[in-house]
Amino acid sequence: MGPFLARRLLHLGPVLLGVSLIVFLVLHLAPGDPAEIMLGANANKEDLARLRAQLGLDQPLYVQYLTWISHVARGDLGRSLWMKRPVLGEVLERFKATLLLTGSALLLSTLGGLALGIASATRANSLLDRLSGVASLFGASMPVFWLGIVLMVIFSLWLGWLPASGMYAPYGGGGLRDLLTHLVLPAVTLAAASVTIIARLTRATMLETLGQDYVRTARAKGLGERMVVWRHALKNALIPIVTVVGVQAGYLLGGAVLTETVFAWPGVGTLVVQGILARDMPLVQGGVLMIALSFVLVNLAVDTLYAWLDPRIKFQ
Repeated sequence: MGPFLARRLLHLGPVLLGVSLIVFLVLHLAPGDPAEIMLGANANKEDLARLRAQLGLDQPLYVQYLTWISHVARGDLGRSLWMKRPVLGEVLERFKATLLLTGSALLLSTLGGLALGIASATRANSLLDRLSGVASLFGASMPVFWLGIVLMVIFSLWLGWLPASGMYAPYGGGGLRDLLTHLVLPAVTLAAASVTIIARLTRATMLETLGQDYVRTARAKGLGERMVVWRHALKNALIPIVTVVGVQAGYLLGGAVLTETVFAWPGVGTLVVQGILARDMPLVQGGVLMIALSFVLVNLAVDTLYAWLDPRIKFQ
C-alpha cells in the first residue's frame, strides 16, 4: 500500500501541471484585456501599457506561465487583480463553503442512491422498482440550473419554507439552523442527478450479486434476508459503486459552479465565475487548481478503499 500511495502522490504533479497549463492558455487566449477592465473604457494607451507592464501582461505567454507556475510551486497563487488580496487566502476561505455543499450533496446522493438501489433490487419489477426507474430518468435528464430554479420557486416563493439564496440570512445570528436551512435547496439540487446514477448502478450490481452461489448458500443456511442483503450481497457489490461515487464527487465539484451561481452560495464556484467576468486570471487559475487537486485526492481515496472492500486486491 505504501509504494502505491507514493506513486499516486507523485502523479499529482504532472496532472496538476497539465491542468494549470490548459487553464492558463484558455484564459490568456480568450478575448478581453484585464488592464482595460481595471482602468475602464476611457483609459489612454500610456496608462494601459504601464498597467500591463506592472501585471507582467506585456511578457510572452511562456514567460508569464513560467513565472506564475514557479510561484505556485512555492505555495503562492498570486494576487487577485479584482480583490487586491492574495488568491490563496480567498480560495481557501471560499473552499470551505464549497466543501460543505459538495460534501452534503455527496452524502445525500450516496445514501439516497444506495437506499433506492437496494430497495429496487430486492423488489425487482415491483411498483417501487418502476417508480424508481422513472424518477431516475427524470433526475438524470434535468439540468442543474433548471432544477435549482424550480425548487427555488416552489419552496421559497410559493411555500416560503426555505430561503432562496445565500449561506446565511442577512439578519439574525447566523447559527447552525440558519446554515442548514440555506443548505437544503442547493444540496438537493446538486445531488439530484448523482442519486439517480448511484441508484441504478446499485440496483444492477445488487441484482447480479443476489444471484451468486454464495448468496443462495447463505439463504440455504437459514440466514435472514436482511443479513443476506447487508452482510453478503452489499459488501461484494460495493466496489463498482465506490468507483462511481468517486467519479460523482468530481462531478459534484464541477457542478457546484452552476449550483452556487443559482443560489448565490459563496463558494469557489461563485468566486471563479466572478473572476472570469472580471478577467481576474490569478483568481480563476487558483480556484480551478483547488478544484482539480480535490478531485485527484478523491480518486486517490477511492483507490485505497478497494483494498478494504476486497482483500483480493493487491497494490504493487
